[in-house]
Amino acid sequence: MTEAATRCAPGTPCWVSLLAEDPAASQEFYHELFGWEYRPGPGPGGTGPHARAVLGGHEVACIGQMPPGRQCQAAWLPYLAADDTDAAADLVRMCGGTVGVGPLDMDGTMRVAIAADPAGASFGIRQTNTRPAAHMSGGPGTVVWNELITRRTSDVEKFYRTVFGLETEPVEEDASAPGRAAGAGGEFGYLTVTAGDRVVGGINGMGASMPRDRGSHWLMYVEVEDTDTVARRVTELGGRVLTPPQDSPHGRLARLADREGAPFAVIHRSR
Repeated sequence: MTEAATRCAPGTPCWVSLLAEDPAASQEFYHELFGWEYRPGPGPGGTGPHARAVLGGHEVACIGQMPPGRQCQAAWLPYLAADDTDAAADLVRMCGGTVGVGPLDMDGTMRVAIAADPAGASFGIRQTNTRPAAHMSGGPGTVVWNELITRRTSDVEKFYRTVFGLETEPVEEDASAPGRAAGAGGEFGYLTVTAGDRVVGGINGMGASMPRDRGSHWLMYVEVEDTDTVARRVTELGGRVLTPPQDSPHGRLARLADREGAPFAVIHRSR
């Protein structure tokens, strides 16, 4: 490992992981879409071996095998940084969330847990000791934004503030974040999320606009050079376009799904 471990402020998305029924096919899908290469590594949360996606020498994500018999929708899982995974897991339970896996040590390099907030959105908790976080500082093929899709912001805002110390701020009507729903306000509006004085993601209260086939969930945004080309390529590779490419104040974006239905978004960011 050539990258030095760096401390992330608590609550900062620092890793993303996907469990797939056919991980080899999923690896091929994302290789064709984003140019990811792979190297073997341990999976988070005791989920077994994963392929760690690498781009430009940096680890950006990982893809592993869905455990036999597990009945759940395919989804990308963000890991939020914590100074103490055990303490964060205790707070999750105290604040109405659940802890499904862990806390446990992984490969002697970090301590992790997999949890869900009170609205049911799953996420990981990652206490890094020696292993660096994923590369999320920008550039095509890297995750540049993480957004919580939920029914009401009031259902989860206090939870993430208490567990991770995150601060939130409403997005004004004349402003926008990548997934901002135009005209929405109050608990059905959009909040930006700040960790350590840096905006690290958003909470999108969608109300009746919530996808009917999926409950509350985290959505990753991957930077691309051409949103329209990537959206066309997704369908060629067997995925789906959930929301066609559209312009936003932050760039041109689209919401997509891979072959197994795991949702994600892409964005060509305005400079």
